Amino acid sequence: MAALAAGALTLSNANAADSPAVDTMSQTKATTLAQDLVSEIKGDAGAYYDAKAKKLVVNVVDEAAKSKVESAGAEAKVVDHTMAQLNSVKKTLTENDMVGTSRAVDPKTNKVVITADKTVTGAKLAKLKKQVAAQDGKAVLKRTEGKFTTKIAGGDAIYGSGSRCSLGFNVTVNGEAGFLTAGHCTNAVDSWSDSQGGGEIAATQDGSFPGDDYGLAMYTADTPHPSEVNLYNGSTQAISGAGEAQVGQTVQRSGSTTQLHDGEVLAVDASVSYPEGTVDGLIHTNVCAEPGDSGGALFAEDKALGMTSGGSGDCSSGGETYFQPVGEALDKFGAQIG
Repeated sequence: MAALAAGALTLSNANAADSPAVDTMSQTKATTLAQDLVSEIKGDAGAYYDAKAKKLVVNVVDEAAKSKVESAGAEAKVVDHTMAQLNSVKKTLTENDMVGTSRAVDPKTNKVVITADKTVTGAKLAKLKKQVAAQDGKAVLKRTEGKFTTKIAGGDAIYGSGSRCSLGFNVTVNGEAGFLTAGHCTNAVDSWSDSQGGGEIAATQDGSFPGDDYGLAMYTADTPHPSEVNLYNGSTQAISGAGEAQVGQTVQRSGSTTQLHDGEVLAVDASVSYPEGTVDGLIHTNVCAEPGDSGGALFAEDKALGMTSGGSGDCSSGGETYFQPVGEALDKFGAQIG
């Protein structure tokens, strides 16, 4: 989701009694409103959806942006840093990245959050702390107990070359049927089956990892391929198209190892440094995942959001998971959901 605001002036604190009313709205309406505001306001200081209060919060740094946001029914929050400033910090930290870390702009705190997994210790941790301290209060360091890994081991299970991943979303490319999954899955597997040791139902067409983490396989057998996600309770969720993830949004993930889990979007455009390499532009969530969930569907209601890339932790102790946005994959392959 794009985020909003402009300028570099400091706002004086307004009396709360004079603050205009903030509209309650659904996640879908908030996303649409944010997109509309982006087209009207120059600059960008971050925005997120407050699911508990059901409101859109837009960070602002000047009076004109504040008025525009409030007149649209969203809450204007005064912050110190623009997205341009924070993205510059994130870029610097990514250029000096290390395995076992991730970097993302957090609009709720108006800072870049660097997360270090359990492998970052000793001299590496000291170096990272020094890098964070050099960012003049624009960055903070967080630890996660697990280890950042891709989740290859996989909605529905798909098998190949001794590996198991999960199908993301069924798509069509030039009228032909296929599916999206993780790029680290298609890099490892050429021929796919819907059962272990079963006959081929699809063949890998293309994929990208690291850098990105998306892959495309095209069906080679007459296999049913509805545009829906398995909810693992005997029912499915129909998917009507692609959407964009929004910070604060409630989302669900379906995968063949841990089935259905939900959580919240913590950041977008996150960078993660796996042992195999760095992947940029990911959706960061607190939804858990485990090996085999790779490629599985991240969605909100009937909108496809992304495919499971990797993360830390598990679904017993909890963890954090990163997702490749579906829109980038659709554009790359010229594909459509369905």
